[in-house]
Amino acid sequence: MKANIALVRGGGDIATGVVQKLHRSGFRVLILEIKQPTSIRRLVCFSEAVYTGKKVLEDTTCILTENADEIYNAWDKDQVPIAVDPEGDYINRLKPDIVVDSIIAKKNTGMSMNLAPITVAVGPGFTARKDVDAVIESNRGHNLGRIIFEGEAAHNTMTPGNIGGFTWERVIYSPCKGSFRTSYNIGDLVKCGETVARVGGEEVKAKIDGILRGILRDNTYVTENFKVGDVDPRVDQLENCFTISDKARAIGGGVLEAVMILKRIKGI
Repeated sequence: MKANIALVRGGGDIATGVVQKLHRSGFRVLILEIKQPTSIRRLVCFSEAVYTGKKVLEDTTCILTENADEIYNAWDKDQVPIAVDPEGDYINRLKPDIVVDSIIAKKNTGMSMNLAPITVAVGPGFTARKDVDAVIESNRGHNLGRIIFEGEAAHNTMTPGNIGGFTWERVIYSPCKGSFRTSYNIGDLVKCGETVARVGGEEVKAKIDGILRGILRDNTYVTENFKVGDVDPRVDQLENCFTISDKARAIGGGVLEAVMILKRIKGI
């Protein structure tokens, strides 16, 4: 009953690529999330199910669950359950074969090799053979999705990925702490200087022309300099707002490959 269970920490856009790969490959995946996820690219994040109860993305259905019976019921229906469990209690309760950290916190928030027979983490903040069995490179470029069995991923560059020649310009941050209010939706066209939201009465403006590829949920509390939106300058590629990204698929493939290699090596 408990074979091939994979617990994935985080349900954001990168984690969603990981979950899809594992689910499609026959693993019974459980997503562990916080009570109020703050995913920007919400339309392509299974974390959205925490708010809506259900999220269908491409060919996969994610269902919010509250106990082990509901989790197993979701697996029986070939669905992906998600549970609000920031402390990872289900790791001890379900004893999974695999635990993957794809929170992308860029630091270790509690991952260790003793959590499961196979442990994998995405991005900087982890050391393979110390914190986890394998680390997956998350930095865009030649090594994106590469499996690291010894050592670390590339350090955080602190610079958003380059899309259409824009890096910092395409990302929107909150000017102060307070309630984030917006009437804009993902997929809306915006102009440079256009006010797309307000935080604590202060205007939040787009810095380039483009499509709102991501924007935080209305009425979410944020801190100063919190990432609240993402503008894609490729206005002819609206469909990208509604499908898993190339980066998430590449990282998901790296996680799946790492899991299969480790299963073979460890005889699991």
